[in-house]
Amino acid sequence: MKISFAPRSVPLARRLQTAAVLQWVFSFLALAPTCVFLFLYLLFTRFWLISVLYVAWWIIDCDTPSRGGRRVPFLCGMRVWDHMRDYFPIKLIKTADLDPKNNYVLGFHPHGVLVAGAFANFCTYATGFRQLFPGLNSHLLMLPLWFRTPFFRDYIMCAGLVPSDKESASYLLRQRGGGNAVVIAVGGAPEALDAHPGTYNVLLANKKGFIKLAIEHGAHLVPVFSFGENEVFDQVENPKGTWLRWVQERLQSIMGISLPLFHARGIFQYSFGLMPYRKPINTVVGRPIEVEKNPKPTTEELDALHQRYMDELGDLFEEHKESYGVDKDTHLNFV
Repeated sequence: MKISFAPRSVPLARRLQTAAVLQWVFSFLALAPTCVFLFLYLLFTRFWLISVLYVAWWIIDCDTPSRGGRRVPFLCGMRVWDHMRDYFPIKLIKTADLDPKNNYVLGFHPHGVLVAGAFANFCTYATGFRQLFPGLNSHLLMLPLWFRTPFFRDYIMCAGLVPSDKESASYLLRQRGGGNAVVIAVGGAPEALDAHPGTYNVLLANKKGFIKLAIEHGAHLVPVFSFGENEVFDQVENPKGTWLRWVQERLQSIMGISLPLFHARGIFQYSFGLMPYRKPINTVVGRPIEVEKNPKPTTEELDALHQRYMDELGDLFEEHKESYGVDKDTHLNFV
């Protein structure tokens, strides 16, 4: 294989962008196991008290993730996230106002491999969420497993991340006065296994839990489609029925996380590695669907709102696809 190396004369701005994305990829893929190793390692050194004191803090602080987390605005607004935004680049597009007097459930599609668009748009201030939607606080839901990881849990809470369970989402959505936007990557880990460039498969046909959540709390639904999310990584072919897909789905059912075999470019060369490609991600926030509060929705009400949500998401995709490089004959596929 011929390796295409990056030129030596790369501008400083691009080097900073690469460094910013490198730390993000490391945080996503390796920081959690590194934190676990550090926690255990310290127990067998003269610094064992650090881990012991952390356990005490963990016990005191155990409910924080499910009660809105602990966002640190200073960290969300750091310059490093501007560099990450410019690497791709990532852009947030508003199509309608969201009244901050209400609470919202934002359905994010597609999941992609590492949900780069969701993180940049809703966990950092780099793409202007606060300016586009004043008065709203966004909270991206993440697998509860990561909130049981020492040190790492505190790091991800700084970005406004909360566990993807009903208790955490409900806490935010039942707050009086509104102003909370719960962002759910609806397809979750299973959808990541279908995140191939050029594909527009959305795992949504049987996903109704977030719809029920919205009805129970009277939170308005907002479809979000992130164009380019599936383009920033290649993935080893894994169609359903192959041994690789069987293994991946089996591991996902056991661990709760999917393991897509993805690759893209490197740090100093463009031929292979785990760094994403420099391809644009345009995240379009659709119009809100008003939802009446009903603590005990019927199956018919649930199905009707679910269908309306799919229709609105499909319309959002069709309305904007050609603006972001999708062929006019390509349509969203609900799986």
